Amino acid sequence: MPRVAAIDCGTNSIRLLVADVTSSFDGSLALRDVHREMRIVRLGKGVDATGVLAPDALERTRVALADYTAVLRRKGAERVRMVATSATRDASNREDFFGMVRDTLGTDAEVISGDEEAGLSFVGAVGDLEPEDGPFVVVDVGGGSTELVVGSLVDGAAKVHAAHSVDVGSVRLTERCLPGDPPSAEDVAAAREVAAGILVDAFAAVPLDGVRTWVGVAGTITTLSGVAQELPAYDPDAVHLSRLSRADLHRVAGELLVMPREERAALGALHPGRVDVIGAGALIVDVLAHELHDRAGIDELVVSEHDILDGIARSIA
Repeated sequence: MPRVAAIDCGTNSIRLLVADVTSSFDGSLALRDVHREMRIVRLGKGVDATGVLAPDALERTRVALADYTAVLRRKGAERVRMVATSATRDASNREDFFGMVRDTLGTDAEVISGDEEAGLSFVGAVGDLEPEDGPFVVVDVGGGSTELVVGSLVDGAAKVHAAHSVDVGSVRLTERCLPGDPPSAEDVAAAREVAAGILVDAFAAVPLDGVRTWVGVAGTITTLSGVAQELPAYDPDAVHLSRLSRADLHRVAGELLVMPREERAALGALHPGRVDVIGAGALIVDVLAHELHDRAGIDELVVSEHDILDGIARSIA
């Protein structure tokens, strides 16, 4: 079975997974991590306002990608797939990004639709869960967009029923609505209204009938778990498959939104690159928790360390 490399370049971060693909007795595929890494490059900083990828953001991304390329070659990856999401979908100078990737990685980046992004996140997220806990709604709150996908595990394989992406994420919402440090109560209320209004489209497109389990993936949600657990440093083993109640999420969001930057930066589980945007991310998750309770009676979030990276890796296995 092959050794594969997956790269996910989002609005806020760029991440690498090198993994060995194995086959289970029932024929389903499994991944064994060889190397997993994340860097905050803020590729999409300012894109919501300007429509352009900034030169310094492109350079930060190039440096990280050059390092990743060296790692995946050293580790002997036989197949590579790089996916670029929200920021590049929206940028007028996206060809500058594509050319940089081609020159650095030696292959093209794929700009996938929000719906495909959601589907890959689902496939990656539910691999460690029990089929009888489904159907699942998997949520990925990124820097520029939020994806919702509903599906099930059937005979060891993920089956997606519906998926939708909307343009609200931690970076976009911070830049649009939360300029203060900390933001004012009026700005927080306005941001909540904006997030809820945008998420209406996602819930209209993704029916929640019969959904039993809410699964959250990617950096905003995994960070919230670490903060809620008051971890002295981020610990993926403590975060993976942890559970947060609706009350936990509301409390943590409220605390983060009133903290000044200095206090947020002192939280051990919070990556420095998320300090400026985690309040907006937490607010989006809090809105999601409220909506999922009202629409599907769900009161608990299961946090998964496995996400779109794992889905990308499985797609080239």
